[in-house]
Parts: sequence; C-alpha cells; structure tokens
Amino acid sequence: MAHIDAGKTTTSERILFFTGRTHRMGEVHDGAATMDWMAEEQERGITITSAATVCYWNRNGHNRINIIDTPGHVDFTIEVERCLRVLDGAIAVFCAVGGVQPQSETVWRQADKYSVPRIAFVNKMDRVGADFKAVLSQMESRLNANPVAVQLPIGSEDKFNGVIDLVENKALFFNTETLDTEPGEIPEEMLDEVSEFRETLIVKASDFDEGLMEAYLNGEEISADAIRAALRKGCISLGLVPVFCGSAFKNKGVQRVLDGVIDYLPSPIDIPGPMVAPYEAFSRQEREEGDVTEEEKFELKVSDNGQFAGLAFKLMSDPYVGQLTFIRIYSGRLEAGQAVYNTNKHRRERIGRLLRMHANKREDVTEAYAGEIVAVLGLKSTVTGDTLCDEGLDVVLESMSFPAPVINMSIEPDTQDDVNRLGIALQKLAAEDPSFKVSTDKETGQTVIGGMGELHLDIIASRLKREFGVNAKVGRPQVAYRETITRAGETECKFVRQSGGRGQYGHVKIALRPNEPGKGITFESKIVGGVVPRDYWPAVEKGIRSASETGVLAGYPIVDVHVDLIDGSYHEVDSSEMAFQVAGSMAFKDGCKKSGPQLLEPVFDVEVITPEEYTGDVIGDLNSRRGRIQDLEPRKGVQAIRAVVPLSEMFGYATVLRSETQGRASYTMQFKCYEPLPAALSEGLVERFGARSNS
Repeated sequence: MAHIDAGKTTTSERILFFTGRTHRMGEVHDGAATMDWMAEEQERGITITSAATVCYWNRNGHNRINIIDTPGHVDFTIEVERCLRVLDGAIAVFCAVGGVQPQSETVWRQADKYSVPRIAFVNKMDRVGADFKAVLSQMESRLNANPVAVQLPIGSEDKFNGVIDLVENKALFFNTETLDTEPGEIPEEMLDEVSEFRETLIVKASDFDEGLMEAYLNGEEISADAIRAALRKGCISLGLVPVFCGSAFKNKGVQRVLDGVIDYLPSPIDIPGPMVAPYEAFSRQEREEGDVTEEEKFELKVSDNGQFAGLAFKLMSDPYVGQLTFIRIYSGRLEAGQAVYNTNKHRRERIGRLLRMHANKREDVTEAYAGEIVAVLGLKSTVTGDTLCDEGLDVVLESMSFPAPVINMSIEPDTQDDVNRLGIALQKLAAEDPSFKVSTDKETGQTVIGGMGELHLDIIASRLKREFGVNAKVGRPQVAYRETITRAGETECKFVRQSGGRGQYGHVKIALRPNEPGKGITFESKIVGGVVPRDYWPAVEKGIRSASETGVLAGYPIVDVHVDLIDGSYHEVDSSEMAFQVAGSMAFKDGCKKSGPQLLEPVFDVEVITPEEYTGDVIGDLNSRRGRIQDLEPRKGVQAIRAVVPLSEMFGYATVLRSETQGRASYTMQFKCYEPLPAALSEGLVERFGARSNS
C-alpha cells in the first residue's frame, strides 16, 4: 500500500521474480507488469484494480505469502479498503524523495482502522533528493507512527550501494550480477551513526520484551534472534513499524523486505481470529448492513479443522469464466462443489470451481484452507462484504464501509443497440466496485453514474467500450452535493385515505436534530404506551430513509440527521405498514423544511509540490478557488503547499497548474469531508432545481 507512484507495483514485480513466481521482471513503464493486467492499467502506467497472487519464500522454512498489489490513486481507495479488511499484514511503501504523501496518510489510516500490522519500505533510495532519515521523521510527525529503522542506507542517490543490517550489526553490499547482497565491513565513517541507530532499535524493541530489556540494562550481549523476536511482538501488537530501504527498480533491497515479511508480519495464527456475531443476534437490516453490537461478538478460532467461514471481499467479471468472487477463508476449509450458506442474504450457495489467482491468470484447485485467498465461480447472490459459512455455524463477519460518490456524470448510449448492453454492463461494474453508483435522474430520465473522481469515471467509460462493447457519450462532471439540517425541530403528519373499502391510516410525530458529520440518517423510536405499535416502527424508518434520498432544497440526498419517533396514533382496521411508511416519508420532508435545510459540498485535501519560484502564483490561484491554505513545507528545492479546496473549483486544475509552473509542479487531492456551501452558490442551485421541477 502506498501513495501513487511510490513503487508498489514495481516492488510486487520484484517480489514475484525473486520468489521464482515469474521468470522475467515486468516493468510498469513498459506496460508489462504482471500485476497491472488491465488494458487501462498498461496504457496509463497506474494500478486501477487490486491484483492477488501467491508466492513462496524459503528463508527459515517454506513460507507461503498471499500478496495483493493495491492502487495508489485516491479515486480507487475502495480497493485498498477492502483488501486491508481481509489481510493480516501490509508493506507500506514510501518514496525516499516524496516521503509521507497525502495518499500515504489515507492508506495508513485505513490500516489503523482494521488494526493491520505493517512494515515500511523506503523505496527509490537511488533518486536525487533521497533522504531516509527525513522519511522516518515524517512517519512520526504525520502518521503518529513509531518507526524503527532495521536498516541504514550506505550512501544515497547514485552512491547508494548497500545497507547496514542493524539487527545483525553488519554491512550488506548490493551485487549487480547476482541481484542479491553480500556481507562486508561497515564503512568507518558510519560507525558512530550505526551505533546510535542500533541502540535506538534495541531500546524500542525492549519495550515489548522484558528479557531483552533486562539484558540491555545489564550490558549483556544481545543476540539478533532476541531482537527479531521483540520486534515481531512490537509489530504484531501495532506498537512499532520496522523500516527497510532500497530501490525496487534497481533490484536493491527487495529480498531483505521479504525477510522482513517472514520475520515481523503475522501469519493467520499469530493474531486473534476475527470477531463475529451469531446470525440470530441481528435484525434483517443489520444482517444486510453487517452492523455488529459489541456485546454479541465472539472470536472465531482460526483453524483448518474448524467449520468453514469466509468473507467475500471483491467481485470481478472475467470474460472467459464469468463472475469471480474473491474470498478470504478465516476458518475451516473450502472445497469445489461444496454447499455454503450466505448469512447476510439468508441463502444457500454452491461453490462451482475453486481458483487460485495469479493477477488475471487462474489455477484450478480442489480445496483451500484457513488463511488462504481464493476466487470461486458459481455464486449467484453473494456481493462484496457478505459472509459465507457452513450451514449450522451461521455467523456474520463484520462487513466493510464504502464511501459515497463525490462526482456524477450523465451517460447516454450512442445507438439503440447500446441501450440494453449499457444497462447490463453498468450493473456488472457496480457489482464489482461498491464506490461506483448508477441511478436515474427523476427529472430528466437520464442515467447518472457516480464515482470518487474524474479518473474513476473516465476508467468506467473506457471499460464500457473495451470490455462490453458499449459506445456511450459521457456528460460533464457534476459535483455530488448533499443536504442536511442546521437546527432541531418537530413535526407530525397524518396520512388518511378512504376509498370505499378498507382505508389507509398512519399518524406519526417525529423530532429531528443535526447528526454528527458522517453519521448519515439514524432513527430511534421513543414511543411509550403503544400509541404506534412496534410492528410499524420499521415502516416509519423505511419511509424516512426513502424520503432522505431526495432533498427539500435542490433534490440532493439528505445526510447527517437523527430522527426520533416520539408520538402518533393508529387505526385498528385501516392502519398498515404502507400507511406508516408514507406518513414517515411526508413527516421527514416537512420536518427538514422547518429545520433550517442547508446544502453541503465535498471539499478535498490538496497538496501541490511546486518549485519555490512559483509558490506565490500557486497560492494565489488556490485562494481564487475558495481554497484555504493549511501548511507550507519547504523541501529540497521545492515547496509543498497543503490546502483545503471545494471539489467544484478543481475541475481542469491540472491544465492550469501546468501553465502556471511551466509543467514543473504536480498535485494530489483526496476527499476530506462535506462542508456548508456558501449562500450565494446555494441560491443558484436551488433556483435551477426549482426551474427544472416546474418545467
């Protein structure tokens, strides 16, 4: 995992080569990388979809490693999210020049969220401006991490020719013929530095091993194995991060990173099993959303001999075999032809073929065990985040959360023949990618696609034509605004219909208040005395959630509102779930109108790296885009400018930045949050929505 262009895929390619999984090194810039197998990846030189493979490293035994190479671009951050959800460890790759970059921070927070142990690899030590110690410092200040250098570089830039192994306390020099390292004497000018860093290493490691601390305080000789064991404890407990260095492109240091994977990252049995809850502990909606109450959870024991339990974390359409479902097996074993139970959908499924993946290549296997990642064919109802298990075990693994789209585009098929194909293709793409949404504009009837950025939707349009043969025109990007309320309020609604026979009666009174940002719509019933029977509460909530999909100001989804059902009444004959659903919907709309509705816009963290002479121009331009400058950080010959800027002001920014800086500056941006839209801009959106509605 890493920021874009830090060298993840190149590192993955070297790992596959040095473990014997491939017999030639694929290069990203040649479009020949094994892990970047999609045509769009090869053309653009970036990773778009996560690719899984298996390799073996025979140091200290026969070790099997499952590897997933993830994208670095913020538009595809969902790929990192779902992979970290099912993996036991990660290699965080940092550029020795760029250091801790914006997307580095995002993936680090994602790894924190799922408590994934990490080792770090400071890559590109051969580049001009490489600074190993600066990266260590940035890991502390920006990531709040506890980095522990287990290596020191011998030289840097074009003089980078080896590393000091601080655990073994010896020098390793790179051999360009064998593409490996060979031991040598520590350079005399580095002895003091090595002594200082090794002492820091031992002190930090001893925090996790009392025996090591005692030996250190008594001045005893400490073995390399004792240091490694303590570092392993610290890494697995998330207390520290062992840091390596090298240059993957120049084949320097990758084997030692593989050693680090074996030495410091956990196997599936080194960490507690996942927390699960019994199926019966959930309401139907909770089962579908994967919400888990803490009291109900228990640890699922990781064992080959237990009952099968696994999590579907990725779907992929294969043109030759159909839909593949990637599964992480947490317990038991899975066999081809086996019947399994989807506890989220409450349905039985049957495993058709069982496949071990090597990027886009497939290898049939008859069975797989706890800890493995496999792809299966034949599942009809399973989607990303669903739990599969043996019938009778009936547990639910905690699911994943997916970000909502921040940008929309309209899409129209070119010909009548493309109409049906477009619908099928979009359905398949939405199943693969939970951060990609398809909807229909109720006012215009247009099909609207939503995603995480312009590149994301550009790739979708490209795949439609290349993979599905659909020719379609894509409209201009539109910002995905949101609506919310600014104050608390109450309202009631009575829905009554009489039509000769049985009528409809639903009466609710609700209280609304602003919710915490990011909490979405939450609902709670505070009914006492049965004035609204419990059976109708879910119908009221369903009506509220349905109404929240179209806002009261400009038709955008309403977010971050808490609703309490506080009163109401019912009719013994005429009341029904439908009547209370309609009443809930009408009350919510009315309540939002009375509670200070407000438009929200997505804002992004933007980092611009520019030569110092253009700093003033760049800052001036960002200010003109309603940007707020957060930080200026001088680096070697350049300035790093960090700002918060609304997404609506960033369309076409790449072209402007190039012209301002003669093509010498670069920028990255990632979603931060939703913030109130200024009143002047809000009025324009509301007027346009009113004009559309009236027409």
